[in-house]
Amino acid sequence: MYTAHPDRYADLPYRRTGRSGLKLPAISLGLWHNFGPDRPVETQRAILRRAFDLGVTHFDLANNYGPPPGAAESALGEFLKADFAPYRDELVISTKAGYLMWPGPYGEWGSRKYLLSSLDQSLARMGLDYVDIFYSHRPDPETPLEETMGALHSAVQQGKALYVGISNYSAEQTREAARILGELGTPLLIHQPRYSMLDRRPEEEGLLDALDELQVGSIVFSPLEQGLLSARYLDGIPEDSRAASDSPFLNSDAVTSDLVGRLRALDEIAKGRGQTLAQLALAWVLRGGRVTSALVGASSAQQIEDSVAATRNLDFDAEELARIDAIIQS
Repeated sequence: MYTAHPDRYADLPYRRTGRSGLKLPAISLGLWHNFGPDRPVETQRAILRRAFDLGVTHFDLANNYGPPPGAAESALGEFLKADFAPYRDELVISTKAGYLMWPGPYGEWGSRKYLLSSLDQSLARMGLDYVDIFYSHRPDPETPLEETMGALHSAVQQGKALYVGISNYSAEQTREAARILGELGTPLLIHQPRYSMLDRRPEEEGLLDALDELQVGSIVFSPLEQGLLSARYLDGIPEDSRAASDSPFLNSDAVTSDLVGRLRALDEIAKGRGQTLAQLALAWVLRGGRVTSALVGASSAQQIEDSVAATRNLDFDAEELARIDAIIQS
């Protein structure tokens, strides 16, 4: 029988999500990879337990996480029942709908029918009455935004979600989504964009500025850029790495000699701060407080420990930031 660590709230900082009353840990656990039937059950259990013991109270999912789609939610449901049932009120659990989940015209995108059907299926897989945050996973070019946001509002009205969010929306789409939700009376809580030292589109395209103006929180995915911003690629491509596999998210062509040189230069900055390269990358996205939380994956309990340790030093001086920018832009 699992008993959570009594000092689990002692060290990890929590940040208020936009103008809401909800606080999220600076490091949140994403179940995009590493949770499903293709991974050892005890490893999955150890990751979740260690995360919660360290104060990581937010577990982030989507309907299609696996493989196969739905597997991550089903796995979490088993662990919630076995280990975390007494702690449900200490957990923030989120899920999303938007990508292909079942065949036919009602199995993806942003229609009311798909979103609310998907949420019901997600709740059943996880054995939950509600999720804390329900997201539209991507904008739908063929469905009016009023319909998509109306479905999120309905999820809250039906008691199936406490808050709503969006992911992969542009700055302009985010402003419009926030306006519609505001008129419906269900505020937009949070946006989940991709953001890292190597992918700065949320800065360059004005999304972070829009979130600041709207007082909407942000939780960023791929802050380690699919593992590139870790020690794994400092000497090229390891045989057992994601880049060496047939992963659609990172291929070997991305790991050029030029990139490896830049990663090594960033690693030297990290060493000077007493951090690993991965910890530097996490601290960078969390710098200054514009980002509420950084989503990390983990294939072991040690990886979640290392990620949480990044929050011990989130301060950068101007020279460090300038050096990082110079390396990235070189």
